[in-house]
Amino acid sequence: MSSIKIAEKFAEKFGTTPRLFFSPGRINLIGEHIDYNDGYVMPGATDKGIWFAVAPNATDTANFYSADLNEAYSTPLTTITPVEGWQNYLLGVIDQVQKRELTIQGFDCVFGGNVPIGAGMSSSAAVECGLLFALNEIFELQLQRTTMATMAQKAEHTFPGVKVGIMDMFASLMGKQNNVILLDCMTLDYRYLPLDLEEYSLVLINTKVKHSLATGEYNQRRQQCQEGFAKLQTLLPNVKSFRDIKPEEVEKHKAELGDVNYKRCLYVTQEIERTQKAAVLLEDNEQEAFGKLMFQTHEGLSQLYEVSCKELDFLVEQAKKHASIIGSRLMGGGFGGCTINLVHKKDWAEVAEKITTAYKQEFDIDAEVYEVATSDGTHEIVGG
Repeated sequence: MSSIKIAEKFAEKFGTTPRLFFSPGRINLIGEHIDYNDGYVMPGATDKGIWFAVAPNATDTANFYSADLNEAYSTPLTTITPVEGWQNYLLGVIDQVQKRELTIQGFDCVFGGNVPIGAGMSSSAAVECGLLFALNEIFELQLQRTTMATMAQKAEHTFPGVKVGIMDMFASLMGKQNNVILLDCMTLDYRYLPLDLEEYSLVLINTKVKHSLATGEYNQRRQQCQEGFAKLQTLLPNVKSFRDIKPEEVEKHKAELGDVNYKRCLYVTQEIERTQKAAVLLEDNEQEAFGKLMFQTHEGLSQLYEVSCKELDFLVEQAKKHASIIGSRLMGGGFGGCTINLVHKKDWAEVAEKITTAYKQEFDIDAEVYEVATSDGTHEIVGG
């Protein structure tokens, strides 16, 4: 899929001239499942994402066409309600615009992309941010990017019903080529960290599985963290967020927390510390030390947060067998999707082939491999 193909499909479907936009998926180097726990994350926008062709149509109806699925959907703007399926990611955005009493008219929209669905690169955020950015430009809503990020987050909370943190939307809208973002998810303060990986490549290996419990388990993890934190607040004075709690303090109160909430809280406090340490290492170009933290994160996600699966664990164990891979972990919500790997540039294709061959032998699944680069956040394609 490309912007040209999306524009051609728009002309075929609607016969008018649209404006074109690109909304990227995201990677996250470290800080997984921390955005909804008031921690720090380190995402970046990627060169894979969703293209949108959008034009007003002088009616009160929104017409959508998913080029990837070859499916159409239309709705009057006066009756925006949740439905079953992909439409919710778009309808939730319109709902958030209307809740702010912002004025939009009917429009036609064709969208499609090359960000792998279910791979942990947040295709849903790319869809939400892309539509919201397009509506903001076309109807001159004058929304700031940070405001759009929080609106897109609320859109996913309400219509699809997934209680995601802010990271995915923030990265999609605020990304910057050759940089990642160190984002404080409590205050939304952020700074860009130059991503100079020198002889390394960022390589994603997609398990091609997405276990069905993912959404329910995601919301459950959030609830467990809230319960654990509430208990810790009663035990520790002056604690306002997880960042005020050290892993040793969680260890000390294991009995009061109970086994499950103890494991969740221990992971969260460890990962907050890891992410802060990782930012220093990245600025100092200490790639190998950074990679070791990625391995530690995966172990925490697998053993403490319990959002991994046998396919992801297998890929990370395989990665450890290759000296040219200095870091590997699951990326995204878990229960399937991708591992993100830091691999020597000269070796990545050969090593990825060895790992995917072993994976095929183990699970009879053809894993997909993508080398990814950072990109700018959601933007209009001028002259596209």
